[in-house]
Amino acid sequence: MLNFKKVLQYFIISFLFTLVLSSCFKKYKDKIYIDGSSTVYPITEAVAEEFRKIEPDIRVTVGVSGTGGGFKKFIRGETDISNASRPISKKEIADCRKNKIDFIEIPVSFDGLAVVVSPNNDFVEYLTVNELKKIWEPAAQEKIKSWKQVRSTFPDVPLSLYGAGTASGTYDYFTEAIVGKAKSSRGDYTASEDDNILVQGVNRDKGALGYFGLAYFTENKDKLKLIPIDDEDDSNGKGPIYPSDSTVIAGFYQPLARPELIYVNVKSVKRESVRKFLDFYINNASALAKEVGYISLPPLAYELIKNRIDNNIEGSMFEFRSHVGLDLVEVLKEQNNK
Repeated sequence: MLNFKKVLQYFIISFLFTLVLSSCFKKYKDKIYIDGSSTVYPITEAVAEEFRKIEPDIRVTVGVSGTGGGFKKFIRGETDISNASRPISKKEIADCRKNKIDFIEIPVSFDGLAVVVSPNNDFVEYLTVNELKKIWEPAAQEKIKSWKQVRSTFPDVPLSLYGAGTASGTYDYFTEAIVGKAKSSRGDYTASEDDNILVQGVNRDKGALGYFGLAYFTENKDKLKLIPIDDEDDSNGKGPIYPSDSTVIAGFYQPLARPELIYVNVKSVKRESVRKFLDFYINNASALAKEVGYISLPPLAYELIKNRIDNNIEGSMFEFRSHVGLDLVEVLKEQNNK
């Protein structure tokens, strides 16, 4: 006599195997390949997930190679869209031109970089931009090892540093904003593309200092202490500022507020599936940015971005200007009026 339980298990396993197999060999109308920044990944993946529900016959894959790694694939023509937590560099633009890759640059949300210490740190209440530079500039390597060297009123506690990996757009942005030159940083710190590793490291060490996207702090705020930053600009006169939706959008949290971006290959935009995805992205970016912990752009910015796509406005807004502390809406207006 057959064992009913074993027969049932057999049919369930067979069904699941058939389901997986059919999914693997499903014929899609088109496939959209996206790669790049781990910081931008959450919002793009959220958009892709919602898009798949209404367009199940279009396959959208979102990889995480870091901003720099994503641009390398984009420049080789391997991806349709590249996620980036910093604007494309001049060298990357030159490589795109060399490979005949034309692109449209699309801001999708704002993010602030959070500077954090351990909850056990009871002596750091704020830091200045100059102090951050003193800590992170290349000249500090193997020299600035104690908090007391940062500010004389701090205790003589060993300084441990945690930050983004060198292939990360977060690393590029932080070094440019704080040190004054992208990729210019001391090398004796714990670097990782995995923000969870940074969170754990800072959490366990009273003398630790780290930085990463504000969304990752929000996810782990019970494990970290957020530090306000004083940009020391007399025209500001606001003192130390915490990153938040309001301070980032208003431009008060300087210089560590930044736009998150995607870059789309112009040839890809001509495909109906990619254009549908882009339209869906811009129409839903505001809501989904908030859902995954980012800061949505002003409504006018999204309208200007739609116009940017409709009119095929190519190139980077930041090729000849710094992206630190800019008014994104004004730059978009300027670009759209050219």
